[in-house]
Amino acid sequence: MSAGPIRFDILARCGAARLGRVHTPHGSFDTPAFMPVATAAAMKGLTPAQVRGTGSQIVLNNAYHLLLRPGGERLERLGGSRRFMRWDGPMLTDSGGYQAYSMSDTNELDEDGVTFRSFVDGSKVRLGPESSMRVQNQIGADIIMAFDDCPPAALPGDGADERRAARTRRVEDHARRLREAHERTLRWLERCIRAHARPQDQALFGIVQGATDLDLRRRSVEATCAFDLPGFAIGGVAVGEGTGAIRSVVEFTAPLLPDAKPRYLMGVGYERDIVMAVAAGVDMFDCVLPTRNGRNANAFTREGPIRLRNACHSDDPRPIDPTCDCEACAGGFSRAYLRHLFQAEEMLGPTLVSIHNIRHFQRLMLSVRTAIREDAWDGLSAAWPCIGARPESHDTEST
Repeated sequence: MSAGPIRFDILARCGAARLGRVHTPHGSFDTPAFMPVATAAAMKGLTPAQVRGTGSQIVLNNAYHLLLRPGGERLERLGGSRRFMRWDGPMLTDSGGYQAYSMSDTNELDEDGVTFRSFVDGSKVRLGPESSMRVQNQIGADIIMAFDDCPPAALPGDGADERRAARTRRVEDHARRLREAHERTLRWLERCIRAHARPQDQALFGIVQGATDLDLRRRSVEATCAFDLPGFAIGGVAVGEGTGAIRSVVEFTAPLLPDAKPRYLMGVGYERDIVMAVAAGVDMFDCVLPTRNGRNANAFTREGPIRLRNACHSDDPRPIDPTCDCEACAGGFSRAYLRHLFQAEEMLGPTLVSIHNIRHFQRLMLSVRTAIREDAWDGLSAAWPCIGARPESHDTEST
């Protein structure tokens, strides 16, 4: 692979699944890796030491949020996000593009980028390839993402009385939008490469788009991977399409990416989808699910998710998951106590369940890495029944 700020070693294989290690200027992390999302340079309710205690080796910051508050210039003056938030390990930042498109009701997209209203003060903000690179250079993450155009993955459902001609127009419009996003993403990637001011310190990953159109995905892979970048990502997944479509896109796209470089599936976070993607050859994952669900009293377990607010837990002396070694479970905090914390609106409840949820995903990744190392993939389903659980919905890489 090309010389640069990271090195990727593949240590073992089990089918298409790979066990590896990524070396960065601020430490190494094992793959397949799950990256918790510290949206605004913080894991809501958790200290960096608590995050590290879950077994997390790399975290993700959200460039969109940090651009708006506290701002790239301030972060740069204060030594970058790692020093700012007191995280001593590897870090990745997204480009901010997805949030600019999805989180604003009044965004305007054109060839130079996206204009949107700040959720902080309502001011008009402009974000494009060059400004995204600038703020990510200022944040100082080890891995940064290209600014891409992420269109809706699927055509919205039809109304019962919609006429055939109207649907045909909408299908054609959607196909045109996908082609436009594919071509614009490639033009923006060239601009990101030119604007990237710290290529020896920060690894820039390209992003493959194409929604559920597999032919467009192939074309995007070929064009994106023509650039000699340190790694590549599959974007535009889990943005409204169903589980079957996610599987189809990932299993088709992942093997097309360069074998010797890290492969990152953006924003996908249910256990079943992660294990499926690992089996297809993906190395890196991120999602807000562990902490978002934790703040809402929803806990992950090997057997499947549980809702701690449910009355059935009122007198339950068991921990969330008796097999878990996290601070909440090993510390002896019962489901009854955790339910009480949420009912009483105590801050400790979201903190403990968030710690447990992150640890749950890190324990899953440990089992996945062991299965690859020992060529024992078939045993994963028995050890982790939640792999077969049907998720209620798919969250994306937003806050």
